[in-house]
Amino acid sequence: MRKYQDIAYVENGAEAQKLDLWLPDSGSFPVFVFFHGGGMEAGDKADEAFLPELAEAGIGVVSANYRMYPGAKFPDFVEDAAAAVDWTVKHIGEYGTAEKIFVGGSSAGGYLSQMLCFDRRYLDKYGIWGAVDGYVLDAGQPTTHFNVLRERGVDSRRVIVDEAAPLYFIDGKADYPPMLVIVADNDMQGRYEQTMLLLATLKHFGQGDKAELRVVSGSKHCEYHGWTENGRNVFGQMVQEFMEKH
Repeated sequence: MRKYQDIAYVENGAEAQKLDLWLPDSGSFPVFVFFHGGGMEAGDKADEAFLPELAEAGIGVVSANYRMYPGAKFPDFVEDAAAAVDWTVKHIGEYGTAEKIFVGGSSAGGYLSQMLCFDRRYLDKYGIWGAVDGYVLDAGQPTTHFNVLRERGVDSRRVIVDEAAPLYFIDGKADYPPMLVIVADNDMQGRYEQTMLLLATLKHFGQGDKAELRVVSGSKHCEYHGWTENGRNVFGQMVQEFMEKH
């Protein structure tokens, strides 16, 4: 396994605009671009235990930081996520051949990944919307994120669907790639129900076959990022199985 740390994905960018690479020793591999959780106010690209596990399984992982509150504001973090994907599309070839590129994240990172998937303007800025072969949308908020509401001075419990909501952009025109949608049955309040609304909206537009749902039973928000009895990371295993399938 090869590891490269703190690569700037924006020229002369902020300290947060850096990524790490966890790569298998092989010269050709599928790539997973991952965005960590933490409400866009906490978390780090090195936090997740599944990163080296995926690399050992033959998957290259790009784990990216992004600007967060209080210094950032919407849509800074979404733009950073798009820039990290753009860097991957254009530069991962310097480290090996990318067989396919998948994008995903957990919690806040799931929200960022949903924004990239459904509001194609962010990746279209770089001409790469069609370069993503699949998305892992883990426990993300499909309505306007609660911390974006707080930034606006709005009660963070409100359910609002506007241009800061991934759900706002779903239609029948886009040719969405395959998606793995993950949520816990005892997730954050409203998160399970909003995830079901996301899937129902995709189905309403004839896009329901693009999304594979995994409901993690007996779990709270992202608790399934822990380890199984056989020593596997539960979330990492779901990602690997989805990528191998597609």
